[in-house]
Amino acid sequence: MRSAQRAAALVNVLGADGAAAGPTAGPTDSLALRTELEAVLRAYGEADPLDVCAADVADMRAVAARLREVFAAPDVDAAATRLNRLLAEGCGPVRLTAHGGGSPWHIHLDSDDRAPWAEWFLASSCMALAVLVWDRQRPPGGLCASPRCANVYVTGGSGAERRYCSPRCATRERVAEHRRAKERGPSRSDRGRQEHEGREENR
Repeated sequence: MRSAQRAAALVNVLGADGAAAGPTAGPTDSLALRTELEAVLRAYGEADPLDVCAADVADMRAVAARLREVFAAPDVDAAATRLNRLLAEGCGPVRLTAHGGGSPWHIHLDSDDRAPWAEWFLASSCMALAVLVWDRQRPPGGLCASPRCANVYVTGGSGAERRYCSPRCATRERVAEHRRAKERGPSRSDRGRQEHEGREENR
């Protein structure tokens, strides 16, 4: 789950090419983007020195655009189809690695422990999202329903269907809908009820 959440966080940071319009869009300045990208990598356990260069950022942004298609899948079949395509086109054979003894043994789909950042990003994200599809038989995530946000998110295991990337977006949209409802005035059913109550009071 944490690897899938890392994938979503990286897709959101790297979506700063205009596709992620609105207040949640990432920084467009290359240095600022690289700084934020490295902060996310560290937050999810990647150790210094990260040595992420401008070319790495550009390649990772291309990967992020492809992964966004998986998060945007309308159903589990579409998510699985899109993941299968990415696994076939960009991931290597399954292998176990301990990074030279620096970590417990775990599975990788990239070609080497020193694979480029973009290759690692695609392979690790595809593996994490594929495991979620396999385990839950549902899409691994979605796109934020707020029209002012283009972030992606990972769906939880149970409970109500998630529609927003964060409580902030959910609250903002509830407030906006409440304001729109007030501007529209009472609905026909509300007006009918009010008229009925008024007649009852006048009897």
